[in-house]
Amino acid sequence: MNSTRLPHKHGSHKTLWIGLIGTIVVIVGSILFGYAQTQKKEIEKMNPNKAVPSDAELRSRLTKDQYRVTRECGTETPFQNAYWDNHKAGIYVDLITGEPLFSSLDKFDSGTGWPSFTKPISKERVVEKRDSSFGMERTEVRSSKSNSHLGHIFEDGPPPTGERYCVNSAALRFIPVEKLKEEGYSEYLSLFPQAESQSNKP
Repeated sequence: MNSTRLPHKHGSHKTLWIGLIGTIVVIVGSILFGYAQTQKKEIEKMNPNKAVPSDAELRSRLTKDQYRVTRECGTETPFQNAYWDNHKAGIYVDLITGEPLFSSLDKFDSGTGWPSFTKPISKERVVEKRDSSFGMERTEVRSSKSNSHLGHIFEDGPPPTGERYCVNSAALRFIPVEKLKEEGYSEYLSLFPQAESQSNKP
């Protein structure tokens, strides 16, 4: 009785290994590409050299209220806006550029129906300008980079500054402390020591 031996196919093993390596390369490549895209988005959010969008782009991107406030010096309705009663920890950034403007640590209840702060995160981030509109003498506050109208500053705030930055919610975007790292604002975690220690836990 003759036994027939099947020839060992070295080629099939080679093809299998090539396919396996190819699959691994594709998976690793996809992961690295995704990571690179995430990093790129984070850098763009906090890129100080990022150009301010054109007026046409802002008109299409912003809501009517946001455009009216930031570009036409409008004022939103008190007690009917996003952040007047927001008590969460975090920072408030420029709606247009993402530039950090105010911290929840400096926010207080002014009873006016608008978000109120005793000071900005940095004086360099806001510009003060004389405002004589509506027969009143006031000091307007604008963001330094996007030149957006934020609101007004008054000298009836609590200590330690005695100032009240009365700001429109429509000019801001709030980033809660737990999302600071994810959104590219890790350096501001130091303002909230408890949250920073939590984020450093393995």
